[in-house]
Amino acid sequence: IALDARVRISRPGQTGSSRLAILPYPRELEETIEFHGRNVIVRPIRPEDEMAHGDFLRGLKSEDVRFRFFGLVREFPHSELARYTQIDYDREMAFIATATGATGLPETLGVVRAVIGPDRLGAEFAIVIRSDLKGKGLGYRLLARMIAYCRDRGLEQMVGETLPNNYDMVMLAQSLGFEHRLRSEDNV
Repeated sequence: IALDARVRISRPGQTGSSRLAILPYPRELEETIEFHGRNVIVRPIRPEDEMAHGDFLRGLKSEDVRFRFFGLVREFPHSELARYTQIDYDREMAFIATATGATGLPETLGVVRAVIGPDRLGAEFAIVIRSDLKGKGLGYRLLARMIAYCRDRGLEQMVGETLPNNYDMVMLAQSLGFEHRLRSEDNV
């Protein structure tokens, strides 16, 4: 007669958050940097960033939207913003740069995102900086941060696609060691 039974399944040696199916918010990745006289917080994106992230994307110049999304996107519905802000930190990372705005509320200044491939050997990245802050070094700092994060995760390669006439992005990537190749069949 069996009155009670329990089964516990786990991989040997797993401890901490590595044993969880969904990783918790990685607070240890938060940092404060100085950027043009302002304290800017660079941290992983959180679900509660959805409203500020939407404001950020809607505030981009149309050319910046086209460069980031490969077309003119006029609206960012809740479902899409939720997809950008509610991420699985094991398979994807998005670092945002935020600072206190004129209203006293946090505002998003830029975001870099990397989606890790199923083979866990590489990631595809994308980056966008608030239109009025481009060319001031924030993109460099965010992308360098993402490169360091991907290296720490053991990834061997990062790939980003951009339109051929997005010269600023090409120059940024090359300044951080990326190779530039034209894939003419996709015009990227």
